Amino acid sequence: MGICNGFQILCEAGLVPGTLLHNNNQKFICDNVHLKIGTQASVVTSGIDKDAVLKIPIAHAEGRYYAHDEMLKDLQTNDQILFYYCDENGHVTEQSNPNGSLNNIAGVCNKGRNVFGMMPHPERAADPELKNEDGRLLFDSILDLTPA
Repeated sequence: MGICNGFQILCEAGLVPGTLLHNNNQKFICDNVHLKIGTQASVVTSGIDKDAVLKIPIAHAEGRYYAHDEMLKDLQTNDQILFYYCDENGHVTEQSNPNGSLNNIAGVCNKGRNVFGMMPHPERAADPELKNEDGRLLFDSILDLTPA
């Protein structure tokens, strides 16, 4: 699982499809965003309600996800899009896209579903001390499917 710069590395190494470009506003963004689950067919998302809207922090300058048309079609056909940027009501809109990511994509997995990348930081929203535990749902989902 690659988060933020880890997602960039996974993309650059060809372990997940796509690439990450400079944010469309050419500025560093540090803010809370909302995510909608794209698929439950992954270890990271299988334990999360399909209709859940998660509040997760971002902190990046190069977080704009891009994939060429054929790659995007494959991602959609193979159900590899993990997360979309959305508003607090779960609507995927241009206004809810913080960095200009293609189709509001915030995270993807490889075809084998054993490599995951996302730009937002769920680890920064996984503790009561942080006043946000939405990110913990991803880690709980992984742990629920990990053999003892």
